Amino acid sequence: MKSYLKTTAGIVLSATMATASYGATVNVGELQGFTGPLESMIGAMSGGANLAVTEANASGKYLQGTINVIQGDSVCIDAAVAIAQAEKMVNDDNVMAIMGPNCSGNTGAVITNVLVPNGIVSISPSATSPALTSLEDGGWFFRTAPSDARQGPVLASIAMARGQTDMAVTHSNSDYGKGLADAFVNAYEAMGGTVTVMAGHDDDKADYSADVAALSAGGSATLAILGYADTGGRGIIAASEDTGAFTDYVFGDGMISDVTSGAVGDGSWGTLPSPDAELGANWLAVAAAGGVDGSGVYSAESYDAMALIILASQAAGSTDRAAIQAQVLNVANAPGVQCHAGKLAECLKYISGGVVVDYVGATGVEMDAGGTANGSYAEREVIGGAFTNVKIHK
Repeated sequence: MKSYLKTTAGIVLSATMATASYGATVNVGELQGFTGPLESMIGAMSGGANLAVTEANASGKYLQGTINVIQGDSVCIDAAVAIAQAEKMVNDDNVMAIMGPNCSGNTGAVITNVLVPNGIVSISPSATSPALTSLEDGGWFFRTAPSDARQGPVLASIAMARGQTDMAVTHSNSDYGKGLADAFVNAYEAMGGTVTVMAGHDDDKADYSADVAALSAGGSATLAILGYADTGGRGIIAASEDTGAFTDYVFGDGMISDVTSGAVGDGSWGTLPSPDAELGANWLAVAAAGGVDGSGVYSAESYDAMALIILASQAAGSTDRAAIQAQVLNVANAPGVQCHAGKLAECLKYISGGVVVDYVGATGVEMDAGGTANGSYAEREVIGGAFTNVKIHK
């Protein structure tokens, strides 16, 4: 297990019952891919989630009680492991709700096999597959990241605006990769773009030279990689750089990582859910004060996911799972007194005083009726060897 799977300052990790209310110590689950294809991103994501808990505990205003974090490693792409970890949280640790999972395939499995049968809320910071929108979740699943049904067209419009009118496309053979690829290609071709070759790739291969050779056979100098930075995506880049098959790269959110920016030249770019400039600046300040990398992928969405669980419980006046479910959209959406990142103490105080709140949070949270955040996207370009925000797209 990576060192990210640890106790964060101010968070107690002892077990307790989730059915208690005022004055009790309660558990919340954090089910993330501490190992696997998102491993390099999870440190900042876990830091964001735990910062929300630290804030709430330090305020002394959460149901006059204390929140404990129970962490579990979903490994991101192994559904059986994710289900087992979620079941342990629900049945053994008796968590009131679960923050996570990350990867879309695992998330779908947890929804079907754990959330619905047990009646427990999960709020994912990063599961973006469009297929999750139509999955029968009984109203137990929410996400603070927008669906790839939106990211695909945004990615396509930026590519066309940059004059990248043809490219090869490779995607992870996962629910996430396939969903984003379909959304992107459909929009890109509708805008007049040409996909020279489109092919999936597995995430556990030692050599991707054959994959890259097939992708480059279409003749484009640009390759869109819609996969995971720590597994197949990294291998695709390495094989391409070794052979000089492609000179330009376009990335989906799962590739926005230091692992990626350190392997490609300046000018490559991608998209990532991101708050607008004002909210983003506030989040960076809040995160820095809490010792968290606020620029980390999905760190802000992770803070918001955990904060929503805490605030929904506060609004319910209880840690009862069904009561929490009934309050998530109420605290996430307007109308109400706006609450921002770093102000959870104020927000908890408002709620305990009977004031209706609208949690804006780190990312400008506003959810549709299905529990998916609307969100905006950052266009991030590799400049000086690092991904840098160049524009926000709403």
